[in-house]
Amino acid sequence: MNFLSHYYFDRYNTHAYEVLGSLLPDLLKNANNSWNIHPEKKDLHYQNPAHSYLLKGWKKHLLVDKIFHNTAFFFFHQHQLKLELREVMKDSPVKPFFLGHIALELILDHLLLSEKKINADTLYHHLSQTSRQDIESFFRIHGLEQTDKFFSFFESFKKEQYLKSYIDVKNISYSLKRICMRLWKNPFTIQQEEEMTKIIAHYISKLRVEFILIFDEIELQLVNE
Repeated sequence: MNFLSHYYFDRYNTHAYEVLGSLLPDLLKNANNSWNIHPEKKDLHYQNPAHSYLLKGWKKHLLVDKIFHNTAFFFFHQHQLKLELREVMKDSPVKPFFLGHIALELILDHLLLSEKKINADTLYHHLSQTSRQDIESFFRIHGLEQTDKFFSFFESFKKEQYLKSYIDVKNISYSLKRICMRLWKNPFTIQQEEEMTKIIAHYISKLRVEFILIFDEIELQLVNE
């Protein structure tokens, strides 16, 4: 799941570091895809309460992704999107499965915003309440020393607040292109991007009523864990 979808499960959470922790695995990968830390595998007793909340959020992130990627909803809709997008991506180097997967996650973020299921301003407020010192010391405990690149990305992430832009369907296609450009130099033509926007907009209209059911399903499993 993408950032806003993860935040949905913390929408009533008042602990800023737990909210950050639930986004941290993806924030790290966005800052540097080669970074790999696994705090969930270490049995540590933190002296700093912020570290405990970061770990709690981190573990929730992993669990939510595990549940989501094993649901019938995910398997069905990423496959349908793959089939629809494949037709307009015939000469693109992008793998249709990858495109369908990421498109579905961005669509869910869009729907959470457009249907007012979350407040992105509240998310950014939580992130603004965390300190570099606490985050940096958490990373250092888990073997990540050179973190300037992360904080450069994180400050930009908070300042630009680009997650709010997912309310516009065109920005979903743009974000897909930016993600794909990390792996492929020229993923789409302008025409392909325009066609992709039309497909995504149509798919959003199909999911608008039922999309919240997947969040209900995951939330129920989280309660039972």
